[in-house]
Amino acid sequence: MIILFICTTMKLQHFATDENGLKSMEARFIRNIEQLHDNEIYLIMHDILQPQPIACVNWAEYDYAPQVSVRVAHSDEALAIMFEVEEEHLLAANTEDNGSVWEDSCVEFFVKNPNGEGYFNFEMNCIGTLLAAFRRARNDADMFSAEKLAAVRRICSLEHKQLDKAEGGRWWAIEIIPFSLLGLDSAPESLQANFYKCGDKCRRMHFLSWSPIALEQPNFHCPEFFGRVELI
Repeated sequence: MIILFICTTMKLQHFATDENGLKSMEARFIRNIEQLHDNEIYLIMHDILQPQPIACVNWAEYDYAPQVSVRVAHSDEALAIMFEVEEEHLLAANTEDNGSVWEDSCVEFFVKNPNGEGYFNFEMNCIGTLLAAFRRARNDADMFSAEKLAAVRRICSLEHKQLDKAEGGRWWAIEIIPFSLLGLDSAPESLQANFYKCGDKCRRMHFLSWSPIALEQPNFHCPEFFGRVELI
């Protein structure tokens, strides 16, 4: 199996890797970020935080690599994640939450359960449609209720309507996830997580990750390859 590492040319925040090649990064503290207005959140995250590339092409047969980065911050109450994407085909067929958003132009955040077994996955397409669940395994999940889905704040550069833009373009999306949805009362010291970009029905199917995945077939549901996010 061939694992490629393709990085964007933008200025990148320093990251480290452990002995297994898994990445670690820092999430900066921004007090009460979840209480700010949409444009304030975007400006603070864009101007203060340095991007990390989501650029591991883990499967050579899916070699298309759109330009993707992630920035992460936190407050005492929530985790804030900002994705920026430039790709050749923008697709958003799913407008209802907990639909097949991974088939669209999609970014994803998977995180181990801080309190025990299992993990959470948050998958969001380019117009802010969200799928979220607690999973014991890939096919063993408790999907988030409408109330829990509504607790995840979403800020997107694109309007929330169906989209199929053959010429592609740029877009960004922010999700703010209360720590309570992860079973936490406050910010932890660290999280084990991975960040992804996919598009199963885009013109060129692709599967990018932040921290590399050493599996023979595309699979994001693999906590053993999650990297570490240090909350500072």
